[in-house]
Amino acid sequence: MLGSPRRCCDGLTRRETLQAGALSLLGGFFNLPSLLALEESRRIVQRPGKAKSVILLYLLGGAATQDMFDLKPHAPDGIRSQFKPIATNVPGIQLCEHLPGMAQWMHKAAIVRSLNHKAGCHNCLPSYTGYEVPMPDQHPRDTDPPSMGSVCEYLNRGSSDMPAYVYMPCWLGWGQVFRRAGPYAGFLGHRFDALTTECAPYMDKGVRAPAPGTPQVVRGEPYLPNSVMGADLTIDRLNTRRGLLQQIDDQLRRADAQPALDSYGRTQQRAFSLLTASKVKAAFDLKSENPRLLDRYGRTLFGQSTLIGRRLVEAGVRFVNVTWDLFWDRVQIDYDAWDTHTHNFSILKENKLPYLDQTYTALMEDLSCRGLLDETLVVLMSEMGRTPRINGNGGRDHWTYCYSVVFAGAGIRGGTVHGASDAQAAFVKDKPVSTADVCATIYHCLGIDPEMPVYDRSGRPLPIANGGRPISEILA
Repeated sequence: MLGSPRRCCDGLTRRETLQAGALSLLGGFFNLPSLLALEESRRIVQRPGKAKSVILLYLLGGAATQDMFDLKPHAPDGIRSQFKPIATNVPGIQLCEHLPGMAQWMHKAAIVRSLNHKAGCHNCLPSYTGYEVPMPDQHPRDTDPPSMGSVCEYLNRGSSDMPAYVYMPCWLGWGQVFRRAGPYAGFLGHRFDALTTECAPYMDKGVRAPAPGTPQVVRGEPYLPNSVMGADLTIDRLNTRRGLLQQIDDQLRRADAQPALDSYGRTQQRAFSLLTASKVKAAFDLKSENPRLLDRYGRTLFGQSTLIGRRLVEAGVRFVNVTWDLFWDRVQIDYDAWDTHTHNFSILKENKLPYLDQTYTALMEDLSCRGLLDETLVVLMSEMGRTPRINGNGGRDHWTYCYSVVFAGAGIRGGTVHGASDAQAAFVKDKPVSTADVCATIYHCLGIDPEMPVYDRSGRPLPIANGGRPISEILA
């Protein structure tokens, strides 16, 4: 009661607490179950949505969308893509010639060609939260707004062993030994961070470490950290350890009850649950999967992460993120990822586009065959785009003023294009879209009110989509 002048530490206002106290005199309202029910009614603002789950495919580095989804064949030399546009299965919509599989799924997809922000290059915070304020650096802060996945975790009222938010294949920036802001819970607290996997990426045998502009195929698959019990650790011994830790935690809480301990308790509980739960672990067991399906997705780290993403959605996870990361500073693989300052066209043609096309197409086919596409939203995005002008090294540099994002599946009116860039794909020509609008659209498809408030550490109510509005023209 001595904290925020407006809200108590549990999220209730003083007025609500006093009202509850007054009602308790009349009917015993002021008890723990009633207070918890009141808090749930305050924070959970949901409505029917067409998407039960989201799979976000995140291309780290800034994909050159004018070489993928917004080609300008009549632009001058030095700007025009080397790739040719091809027809899709929707009249009037064209894609890059190296995305033939995606072209056959445009009847289920919508391209937004007018996304832009001014929050700085390689800043991932806007795309995950809609918060478009330049930051002093790219590190996450506990004062950041929460990511979309963390909001789903915040609203999760299911069992603790089934997360609402899973992030693969590793924490954002792990491959560069540099943790990037964006996919975290921010001021909501670490207990609403994603269940984040680990990975051990590798190249094919006999392949030399790549130089800039010559990326190699990244192999591997994500795995749950510390999810396997030792050979001598039985369930009884595990429960004994948990009981001992709970006793220690009780003593710590009596000494100093801090939010960080609550975060630790939830994280610890999930860690124990993962050791004994079968549903989540089963989703990561690709040994039982049909080898033909593995081949369809592609036996790459991105491909197998995406397949596991589909399996997690099928198991009930609400928000799954699969990032195409780069790993140069860890294992010297994939020097460039999608950050193509050099050899942009050869990197895209020989490495990025074929594998993206293969995995995306397999995902759409798989979801459709299993009856999941009508309840799963698939989003393909980057944190920025690339410059219209090609530099002296045959690459494109950083650009945030105009790029594209692709939505597909549940809640999306397929075969649509929203917004337009100018003749050189440099700036937005029509119907600008912010990253906050993208987040609001995802929330809307999930049935979550984009204006739902969450409360920062000073007690201020902030809308989860940071003022964004759903892109109504692409909604079914």
